[in-house]
This record gives sequence, structure tokens and C-alpha cells, in this order.
Amino acid sequence: MKSFLRLLASVATTLLGLLLVTFVISRFLPADPVLAVVGDHASESTIAAARIRLGLDQPIIVQFWLYLKNVLQGDLGESIRTGLPISQELMRVFPATLELATVGTIIGVILGIPLGVWAAVRKDTYIDHLVRFFGLIGYSVPIFWLGLMGLLVFYVKLDWLPGPGRLDFGYEEMVVPVTGLMTVDTLIAGDMELFKNALGHLILPASLLGYFSLAYISRMTRSLMLGQLRQEYILTARVKGVPERRVIWKHAMGNILVPLLTVIALSYGGLLEGSVLTETVFAWRGLGLYITDSIFGQDMPAVLGGTIVVGAIFIVINMLTDVAYRVLDPRAR
Repeated sequence: MKSFLRLLASVATTLLGLLLVTFVISRFLPADPVLAVVGDHASESTIAAARIRLGLDQPIIVQFWLYLKNVLQGDLGESIRTGLPISQELMRVFPATLELATVGTIIGVILGIPLGVWAAVRKDTYIDHLVRFFGLIGYSVPIFWLGLMGLLVFYVKLDWLPGPGRLDFGYEEMVVPVTGLMTVDTLIAGDMELFKNALGHLILPASLLGYFSLAYISRMTRSLMLGQLRQEYILTARVKGVPERRVIWKHAMGNILVPLLTVIALSYGGLLEGSVLTETVFAWRGLGLYITDSIFGQDMPAVLGGTIVVGAIFIVINMLTDVAYRVLDPRAR
């Protein structure tokens, strides 16, 4: 119970620090939210009235206290661009990012773990070098460039996959949003043509994020597996005549599952918060594109709300990983 309370206190402190840092940064940025509301040619009296209405005439400590109280009540303010509640807009766009990051992580796990194990077992062979080189490319090449090249090859040249967006133009109004996950909502509607269209739009951006996730997961799996393959219990199992497949996939893999869970969770959190460029290239109306559009529109309340949500998601993922770590590994308890 004490450890659980300490965990909650740690999460609360981290969230408070996140709120404070993001709020202070938003207030010292050169973009003026008042001018974004009233325009550059407004009179001084109009600007002053808008500043009072937005509470920007108060000391920054007072502004933060008022903002903190509103956030604790679930109120992230209103968007300057649309006038709608930011929390409502975030709930609308977040499922798109969730769908993209989840599929990308699944691809990374399904391919990254076997590749990492294979590279560790075949250490210093051409297979190991090939897997490491493949992962290095995933780390080194900018993901927006890969996205543009993917669209050029598979959409423009070969016409194998649909273009940007979550559905073809004209189809979007035909889907009734239930979960916000386009592939799930089209299945719920029972329209297989729309489902195939949504799946086609998902394949390329999710594969790019999956490649990025694969590069990280395969590298960490290889490192963790190499550490286990040097242990004495592995040598003992081999001397006893235990089949090599059982030695690798049961004994060694069983001992890296807990830290590997942390690796997968961090990769998932990274895709949730780091898919901004991918969403921009593919016009994927998710959280990343929402924050990008808000930045260009000088909509600082929306940028602040989106940043807080991204940080909170990452904190929650880390908290759940820590809990799972304690459950799965008795030594951590």
C-alpha cells in the first residue's frame, strides 16, 4: 500500500511539474494569444479588454493557479481558432493517433523481437550485421522523408495504396464515429468497402511508424538477449542437452520479458507523442497534426492542452509499466 501511495505521489508531482513547465513556456513564447483573437489591427482598448477577458492581465502565478484549477476539473480552455472546448477537440482527434500508434507498435513487436533474438543468436554473422544495419536505417533516416518517398512510390507511381487522409475524399461523411478508430467504426457499420479503404489508408503510415518501432525494439531485444546468453544457466541447459530452441525461447526469453515490456511500453509512448511528422505528411487528423496546426495558428491554449495530454499519456504508460514490472518480477517487489 505504501509503495502504491508513493507511486501516486510521484505521478501527481510529475504531472504538476509538467503543467508548470508547459504553462510557463507557453507564456514566454513570442506568439501573443490576444492578437490571435482580436487580430493585428485591433485598437489598444480592444486588445486590453481581450487581455482582461483571457486573464492575461494577472500575475503569472495567479494565471497558473487558475489554469491548474480548471485542468483539475477537466477544463483545458477553449480553442482560439474554433472557439470549441479543447478537451472536446482532443477527444475527437486522439483516437486517430491511438489507432496509428497501436498498429505501428504491433508491427514493431511482431517483427522486432524475432529479429533481435535472431541477431543475438547469430552474433557477428552476416545476419547480425544485416539486422543491425536495417535497424540503424530506421533510426537515421528522417521519418518524414520516408513518408514522402512511400507516398511517391506506393501511391503516385505504383498506385498500390491510397493517398493521404484516413479515408478517400467523400467517404469521411459516410462513417458514423463510435470509437474514433476508423477501421473499427467501419467494421461496426458493416461496410466492408469502407473498411478496406480505411485499412488501405492505415497501412503506409502505420508501417513507417512500425519500422521506427522495430528498429528500437530489435536493438534492445538483441542487447537483452546477448546478456542472457552469456549467463551460466544457459550453458548448463545446453550441457544437459536441452534443445536450442527451448533454451532460447523459454529460458533466455523468459528472463528478458520484464525489461522487454518496458522497452515496448516506451516505444508505444514514443509513437503516441512522436507521430507529429507522420501525421503531417499523411494528413492524418490526429493529435500530432492538431498540435502542429495549433502552433501555426498561434492557438497557444490548444498547444498547451495537447502538450499536457501527450505528457500525461507518457506518464501513465510509465506508471502502468512500473506496476506490471512489480507484478511480473517478484524481485522488484
